[in-house]
Amino acid sequence: MNYFNREMHSGGYERMSSEDIERRVAEMDGYRTFMRSTTSHYDPIFTPLFTAIGFSTVGIAGTSISAVSIASAIATTALSIGLQYLLAPKPPKPDDGKQPMTQAIPYRHWVVGRRRVSGAYMLWDSKGKYLYAVQAIAGHKISSINRYWLHDDEVTLDVDSNVEALADGRYKSNMVQVYSRLGLPTETAYAPLVEALAADDVWTENHRGDGQASIALVAKTPVAKYYTERFPYGAPRLSVEVDGAFVWDYRIDEDPSNPAAWVFSRNAALIMAWHQCFNEFGHKRDYAKAILPVIDMWKAEADVCDEDVPLSGGGTEKRYLCDGFATAENDPKVGTNAILAACDGWICERGDGALLFVVGKFREEYCTTLRDRDITGYQLQHDVLFKDECNRLVPKFTYPATDYTTSDTDFFEDTDAQLLSGRVLAQEADYGWCTQWRQARRLGIRDWRRFQQKKKGTLDVRLCGINAVYSRWIRMETPLGLPSLHDAIIENRRSVLALTKGGYTMDFIQHPENIDDWTPATDEGAAPPVPPKPTIAGIPTPEIDTIEVVPKSGVVFLRISIPVPDGDEDEVDDKSLAVRYRLKDAGLGVPGEWVEQIFHEPEIVADVMIVSTAPVPSDELLEVEAAYISAKGKYGLWSITEEIFTTSDPVAPSALTVFTQTAAAPHLGHAVFSLTTANDAHLKTVKLYRKATGVALNIAVDTPLATLTVASSIAATYGYTDGDASRTNIISNGDFAASLTGWTAGSGWSWNAGVAKKTAGTASDLTQAVGGMAAGDVMRIAVDMSARTAGQMTISLTGTTNVNSTGKTVNGSYLERLTANASSVGFRLRGDATFDGAGDNVVVFKETGTCAPQGVWDYYAVPFNGSGVAGATSGPVTVTII
Repeated sequence: MNYFNREMHSGGYERMSSEDIERRVAEMDGYRTFMRSTTSHYDPIFTPLFTAIGFSTVGIAGTSISAVSIASAIATTALSIGLQYLLAPKPPKPDDGKQPMTQAIPYRHWVVGRRRVSGAYMLWDSKGKYLYAVQAIAGHKISSINRYWLHDDEVTLDVDSNVEALADGRYKSNMVQVYSRLGLPTETAYAPLVEALAADDVWTENHRGDGQASIALVAKTPVAKYYTERFPYGAPRLSVEVDGAFVWDYRIDEDPSNPAAWVFSRNAALIMAWHQCFNEFGHKRDYAKAILPVIDMWKAEADVCDEDVPLSGGGTEKRYLCDGFATAENDPKVGTNAILAACDGWICERGDGALLFVVGKFREEYCTTLRDRDITGYQLQHDVLFKDECNRLVPKFTYPATDYTTSDTDFFEDTDAQLLSGRVLAQEADYGWCTQWRQARRLGIRDWRRFQQKKKGTLDVRLCGINAVYSRWIRMETPLGLPSLHDAIIENRRSVLALTKGGYTMDFIQHPENIDDWTPATDEGAAPPVPPKPTIAGIPTPEIDTIEVVPKSGVVFLRISIPVPDGDEDEVDDKSLAVRYRLKDAGLGVPGEWVEQIFHEPEIVADVMIVSTAPVPSDELLEVEAAYISAKGKYGLWSITEEIFTTSDPVAPSALTVFTQTAAAPHLGHAVFSLTTANDAHLKTVKLYRKATGVALNIAVDTPLATLTVASSIAATYGYTDGDASRTNIISNGDFAASLTGWTAGSGWSWNAGVAKKTAGTASDLTQAVGGMAAGDVMRIAVDMSARTAGQMTISLTGTTNVNSTGKTVNGSYLERLTANASSVGFRLRGDATFDGAGDNVVVFKETGTCAPQGVWDYYAVPFNGSGVAGATSGPVTVTII
């Protein structure tokens, strides 16, 4: 007996008004109707699935396709934690990139982003006193080779490709040469190998490796006396850090045939699109079907990945980078899961083959609604079993600072839960294709907050709720069927077609409201430790204690403190100190050149060596290292790399004197702002932010809507328009100022004191012909409903097939987005037979790609100085965007 029948049998209807009885009967009819309309159904990008499903499969009108094709409409998130992850196939481990693969017929490798790789041997042969080796590192063209290792020794090359000797004599006297090829369509054979081996037909001019990135090594065997000094670990084993595949940046050009759109990038969204459509070892989808129909979504996600996230020590880093490698032995899904894990991603294949992709940042536009009528069944878990409990989460990632090994960040834990369970129940989160420790922390805190949401389960969703299946986040309006989730947001973790249940089965977990909260000062944690390497010939390795940024006269210096080893000044009495720095990112994610300064008699105060550098670049993120130099000029090992942002101006700028919205309502897809600055030498820019009304601004994590460069020497006024100011209302006489002129009024509709009034009696329409709508046009609509005492009003685009909103039963202002079809030629307000109320202030216009998003928004303006220090916030200025 359902809840409606219980109410009927308990005599509930005897106590109801006739109006409530009619409403309840209508609701019951909604639960019995399989294809009942809800707000989730009006976006036409989802219709191809239905138009392709025939009676022979699931009984919906259209042309027939197989159930296998329908099953492609699957949503999934990354596996990085738990039993499912342990059982899933995985890409190679970071350590697999250190030693070349030795197989008779090895699998080819592919590389994205920046990683250390060694590939597979194509040649390992010796002739006389020379060893020759060739390693294929990628089955495609790569961007560059940045660093080199022999075993675990990082080495550098001179201009003649010779490995430069280390301080203790390793690889001395040009014992090793290293060569490389980036994988051009037509490559060049390695000349030294051809010269030595062509006569034996081992390696000839024809061994070019077209389209295959590779490295080669030639090593000369030293005399026995020096063998262990030159090659202490045996024959050299070469590995390299590479910038991997070129990917299609669809933000440059939506046509992948444009060579200018192919760039090296570590952006997770761009890498995912490349893997899905263009990677020879990937899914090989048709980009015209998979990406182009939803190109705006993919562009938005790429922009999110490129957002600058502030660091606790100053500076920023990109939100989601992706760096990894795999082999042709791995299923393409292995790479897909690794990319998803690196960006907290979600991917879904629509019935028409289009791929929906959302990275880890909640946005309301990707949230749809499920109502009681859309759900046929559910399993809800309010807590987890003890064996599945987790009270400590340890994020793991690949750490370049330790020469690309797996490392842990600071963990997240619940000490109260540990006391309750009596022990630590830890799980690891594997973000193997993440190489930024702070990014691993950001990914980890998102998963940790999901762990703390105990409510999870499955939903059986009718086909009429398909838009929820195609959405990452769902707002639940289930006061009757699932009251414990009513008004909550859930996350769609996995959805599959379930024919026997008449729709789809969705695995979900309750969405944490604070999942995007991130405060660098408290959440970032500490950098993972980097174990020191052995000293060289008795020369200690310095440990940088502090780095202080000292601004003076418009330039910036570094004051560096280094404790004397073991507090014994005799250890460094005869040694000089070298300090070097470089830009962490000089462009395209590539670090700059090292700049070195030597201090022959550094000042020592209380067993701490203190040096001040020459001027360094201002307002940049620098990497800093130090090393001791012996009296004979021999360098010891460089210290662990420290990062410092060189803030040149710590003074916050003055607040704005004016920040206001200047355009008159209604705001059709845009808002216009005016701001006035103070006369302040510290002021350099003003950043504008747009937040959903009532949501607090957090400039540490929120992405600005715009950044305006302003004059600092004078007070001035500036303007900014958010959205498309060209939109106009295509409805005539939408305010009903004096009559219903321009409208066709059905029974019961009349003009009354500046509104269109309908009285109860019969269902009828107030309509107006509208031109210029085409199939797929998204029409934005605003309508005020007032004086309603009974019934409901529906907003529609009219034609052979009407496009309807949900019924409106509460007085207020309504915003709608309805998608026109090929028959849409008009607009209407429809009142049902019991509707008694009024409509007013009707606005209808076509949405464009540059329109500001619909909704009620709070706008803020924040002044910044040249070092990124913020002044006082102005706002919020609240604007309703139609």
